[in-house]
Amino acid sequence: MPIKWSAVKVSEAMDEVEKEVSLAEVFFAEARAKASVALNIADLPGYMEDRIRRLIGDIDRIDYVKGAIKSVRSAIPDGAIEAERESLKYGSQQSLV
Repeated sequence: MPIKWSAVKVSEAMDEVEKEVSLAEVFFAEARAKASVALNIADLPGYMEDRIRRLIGDIDRIDYVKGAIKSVRSAIPDGAIEAERESLKYGSQQSLV
């Protein structure tokens, strides 16, 4: 049974999201490094250290975003992208079936 939504468009959207996340990753790495440096501030009280560590943990959650992108991609039915691209070769008229 063919799907009604566009697997190609979903795949292309995830390509764009992945591209943006890759760009942001550099900034997140820099932010993490700077937060890590803050942990070495002399006489830093424990409650501040806890908050900085939590910040670093939040920054590291960019991996969850990558996992979510992968999850979207894996939910696209096998062969759907190829089948849609093949059908688009002959025009974009919707099937009657």
